[in-house]
Amino acid sequence: MNLLRASLFGLLLAALAACDGLSPGASDTTKPKPSVTQPSGQSAALTAYYADVQQDLLARGLLRTDGGGPDTPYTPDMLARNFEQIAFFDEYVRGAGLRKSSGGAGQLGRWSRPVRVALEFGNSVPNAQRSQDQADVSAYVQRLAGVTGHSISMSSTRANFHVLVMGEDDKAQLETRLRQLIPNAGNSTIRVFTNPPRDIHCLVAAFPSGGNNNDYGQAVALVRSEHPDLLRKTCYHEEIAQGLGLANDSPNARPSIFNDDDEFALLTTHDEALLSMLYDPRLAIGMTLTEARPVINLMAREKAGRLY
Repeated sequence: MNLLRASLFGLLLAALAACDGLSPGASDTTKPKPSVTQPSGQSAALTAYYADVQQDLLARGLLRTDGGGPDTPYTPDMLARNFEQIAFFDEYVRGAGLRKSSGGAGQLGRWSRPVRVALEFGNSVPNAQRSQDQADVSAYVQRLAGVTGHSISMSSTRANFHVLVMGEDDKAQLETRLRQLIPNAGNSTIRVFTNPPRDIHCLVAAFPSGGNNNDYGQAVALVRSEHPDLLRKTCYHEEIAQGLGLANDSPNARPSIFNDDDEFALLTTHDEALLSMLYDPRLAIGMTLTEARPVINLMAREKAGRLY
């Protein structure tokens, strides 16, 4: 069973053509209390299913948390190739929901403005899970800021990267929040978030700032609250990193979370190198792959060359 995470960059470009980014909505700082009711049968079934998925992956030696080691070497050429595939290609067709992309290279996209991350929990999420996730994501965001050199922090009042942690029993709340965050989105777009296939464990959509489609200004991620702890943490690691601009996956990337083989659960040393390269000032937002390739090759040798 593959753990699928979706990066939906440009998912709503058509719907948001007349909208300058996302509206944070009036309830940006709202912190609803957890529900005291028992989970529904659907939610309980998903909780059991994802627990089985995690156990199966762990039993097969997958979902590694060691970040890579002597058994996963990579050369500068491999790092450069992986960066090109992950940073310049989209996993999904822009404006087409969950339809896989087979298109050519695009332009370099990332954030120019500070990234302010907020976790928003569904009413069904218990306090203990909220506290653990808040601590995990806060530490991870601090790590991402150090790796990229970009301003990335947690914020409950000025968020522009909204991570919605909700489950089957929070669908009404999720739809309400999405319509606040994405006021021009159509019903089909909302359904991508509220009714994703069971094998889509989490997803992220990033949106442009102003008229530059490659300069991200807002992002919305969904993480299913029914996941066991490690799968939820895996989702946080990949979706937030992809929401920063690493929009694709590659079967050749190793050691990496940007690979659907599920070998690694958490951001690796290889992935830190990719993020550092993405936010290196020698690369500019909107660069084509042809323009960027000489710099990519140079940076890859700086990052990985010391190993060989």
